[in-house]
Amino acid sequence: MPKQLSYLKEPVENPVTAIVEAVDRDVARNEDILMIGFAVVMLSSTFAPVAPPTLILPFVALTFAISAGVARINYLRMETKLVAAMAKLSGYEKAALRPISAVFAEQAVPPLVDSFNLFKNLKRIWKCVLGGIVINPLWMPIFYTMCLQINEEKNLIVLNRAVQDVAKGLVH
Repeated sequence: MPKQLSYLKEPVENPVTAIVEAVDRDVARNEDILMIGFAVVMLSSTFAPVAPPTLILPFVALTFAISAGVARINYLRMETKLVAAMAKLSGYEKAALRPISAVFAEQAVPPLVDSFNLFKNLKRIWKCVLGGIVINPLWMPIFYTMCLQINEEKNLIVLNRAVQDVAKGLVH
């Protein structure tokens, strides 16, 4: 099944409302993805009595990396679909959606390759090393991927706030 490349597949009566509702659904889906990642990590402690830390800790880091990666891919896909949908709109309709598109412009996220590149994220590495010194050096990959997860959550909070502001403006 091919992925939808725009929020407007067919002509609708009120395209701005349709786009805002679609972006809101995608934001909720991304929040669910991140929450599933957190839930899996929280449940991993139930295996502590039977599984060694050398098995559980990489699993936790991998879980954070996968959920943050999937959320990033969906975030970039939302931006692509919004740009494609806004190309079909008139000036007034584009102005109504400008707060949402501004979030994508201001909160420009780097590609996943850059997020996972250790040399491009020296501040994050420093925080992870500090956390590893304080807690346990085996936790450094977990801290690194957890930072990715937290950054994705921050982006979604800002986007969700913009979507809610636009939705309030449409109602009044």
